[in-house]
Amino acid sequence: MNAKPHLKAKLGIAPIAWWNDDLAELSDDVTLEECLRQASVAGFTGMETGRRFPMDMAELGPILSRFGISVCGGWFSGTVLDDGIAANKDRIRAQMDFFIAAGAPCIVYGEVARSIQGDRSKPLASKPKLSEDQIRAYAHDMTAFGEWCADQGMPLSYHHHMAAIIETEAELDLFMKHSGAGIPLLFDAGHMAFAGGDVLRVLDNHHNRISHVHTKDVRMDVINGLDRSRESFLNAVMKGAFTVPGDGSLDFESIVKRCASYGYEGWFVVEAEQDPKVSPPLAMAQKGHKELLRVMAAAGYEVVQ
Repeated sequence: MNAKPHLKAKLGIAPIAWWNDDLAELSDDVTLEECLRQASVAGFTGMETGRRFPMDMAELGPILSRFGISVCGGWFSGTVLDDGIAANKDRIRAQMDFFIAAGAPCIVYGEVARSIQGDRSKPLASKPKLSEDQIRAYAHDMTAFGEWCADQGMPLSYHHHMAAIIETEAELDLFMKHSGAGIPLLFDAGHMAFAGGDVLRVLDNHHNRISHVHTKDVRMDVINGLDRSRESFLNAVMKGAFTVPGDGSLDFESIVKRCASYGYEGWFVVEAEQDPKVSPPLAMAQKGHKELLRVMAAAGYEVVQ
């Protein structure tokens, strides 16, 4: 059965396809303007921020306008787990003011405290683990921090992430159980599939908290071939674990239809870091956009600017 019509979706992309923030060698040698031009040519109307983005709308605004692109989110490297709420209020302030000026929908909160996602010397199997009591305390703090950010005028969206403390479906379930509506969820299909989770079940269980969606696809043959006792998250990225919708193993028609069935409206953002020499960013962006248009239509979404 098709979802009710007139749900609205916006399609964005992350600059990580052009410039990798953790692995500089996996970056295309293009300017910010060329990155935005290619995203616009591919059909996207939003882009998340990344390195090479000036964090100032007086400078960035005219560049975005030239290409018909808006800021549709962007990563914040949070450390609430270890440093607490007050320190992160100070750390997020400049980005928050910038995002408010940009009219962004949210700041993507990624917990980097104790994470091994950026360390090629740490194998996937060595990722940090928290007890339920530790997750409960952390989730309480994240709820309070999320409420403060929303009160300031810029909500967070919490990104479960490979090699971080909230990685697996079970860890996410505990985090969601012990946190409140004050910390919305970013659903990332690729990270959850990589972590061995059931992406549709996660949508079923947590749809009422999802405020942002990353349409990251995975190559399961690459993931299944990893030696997690020896290889790191960044090794997996270099091997091509991630790609754009329509180029990998996930069924995005089913995923997007499930989002529609729960009435999700908002951004669907392609975020697929891989080697630009192997997977040219413009061609991959076009492929991802074409597949998203197909599945949005199948799910009853109207794609808007």
